[in-house]
Amino acid sequence: SGSGGNGGSGGGGEDGGAQGKVDGGRASVPVAACAELAAYWCDSFGNRTRIDYGTGHETNFLAWLYCLRRCGALCPGDSRALVLCVFQSYLALMRRVQTTYWLEPAGSHGVWGLDDYQFLPFVFGAAQLADHKHLRPKSIHVEMTREAVGGDYMYFQAVEFVRSVKKGLLAETSPILNDVSAVSTWARVYAGMVRMYRAEVLSKVPIVQHFLFGSLIEWRDAPAVEQSGGEAS
Repeated sequence: SGSGGNGGSGGGGEDGGAQGKVDGGRASVPVAACAELAAYWCDSFGNRTRIDYGTGHETNFLAWLYCLRRCGALCPGDSRALVLCVFQSYLALMRRVQTTYWLEPAGSHGVWGLDDYQFLPFVFGAAQLADHKHLRPKSIHVEMTREAVGGDYMYFQAVEFVRSVKKGLLAETSPILNDVSAVSTWARVYAGMVRMYRAEVLSKVPIVQHFLFGSLIEWRDAPAVEQSGGEAS
């Protein structure tokens, strides 16, 4: 992993320790996959050289969970628990690290981003609320509602965290998040968040250029585009 961008090399622990934890898991995890799993794990907690953390590191944690699934250590029935328990615990840890050490937000868009550090809570949070009968996207502006449901719903918890670290009106500190609240349904919010995640995280060279590929997550070249009408200029 390189030394710049959101997805830079993390310092969450030494490779040997991470491999030991993986090796001690279910027998279905191949030994050959341990190095790849350890790399994603260690890149999930920020960069020890730059002392920063961002959406690239968060993506590495998601990649670690995905690779465990591919190895057979996790099954499709684990998906809900992975988001609401495992990923939620990861969020809580990283928010504590952020507010304790105030890490540099890697690749932050400032006021034009959802959160300086993380993106996935808004994706998973919108999905969690898709069928809710009472809560609406505009409900994030009601303080009593945020306090009442923040412990149960990831999206509201994420909004509350943003408000706790950015002082001022949401329309001023997070205009995009404020604009999203005007969307009519959570299903549309979710669809928009997925598109934004692809565009602002997965498609950004400063992030992806440091992301590791191997046997579990393979790099595939884009198919060649045929030129018509002679040579391209």
